[in-house]
Amino acid sequence: MKRLLFVLSSILIISFVDGNSPSGLNVGDMAPDFKSVNQYGKEIHLKSLLKSGTVVLLFYRGEWCPYCNRELKTLEDSLSMITAKGVTVIAVSPEKTENVSKTIEKTKATYSIISDDSAKIMSMYKVAYNVDTTMTRRLKGYGVDLSERNGTNGNRLPVPAVYIINKDGKITYRYFDVDYKKRASVKEIINNL
Repeated sequence: MKRLLFVLSSILIISFVDGNSPSGLNVGDMAPDFKSVNQYGKEIHLKSLLKSGTVVLLFYRGEWCPYCNRELKTLEDSLSMITAKGVTVIAVSPEKTENVSKTIEKTKATYSIISDDSAKIMSMYKVAYNVDTTMTRRLKGYGVDLSERNGTNGNRLPVPAVYIINKDGKITYRYFDVDYKKRASVKEIINNL
């Protein structure tokens, strides 16, 4: 397991050294609108959700990532504190729908999770990057075949990020760190709602 985590941590270092570094959107930016379908087959339209209140939008790499699963599980465990403030939570993954189901099995997530086909949402929020060929092969050797897991997204992953979007569609909080081991805490998210 330690060796797998070492390999996974190397992905970011190598991918970002070659100039393939996403910047993410910033506080004060208008959040790009999107439509997609969640794990329950329900249409998710950001603009419509914002009419009801604030949205927490989270990007994660996949069900194979232990740091992502820990973050999603912690968010689920504290979900009632977030939704009590009238907030909707949406998580976005590059993985195919069947792999989103694996995430739900591991994390027991009940909030909406979207499979971002063709990396449209990840690209709009400037969090997507391409894992280089060498690291893609190494991951495959550890049982993480990005092409198989991500379908049309191939070797594209997001930098783990969290955006809080207010009713006006403006980003009021951003957590964006290329070190995928670091994540926004639930306390930090709640304090910024």
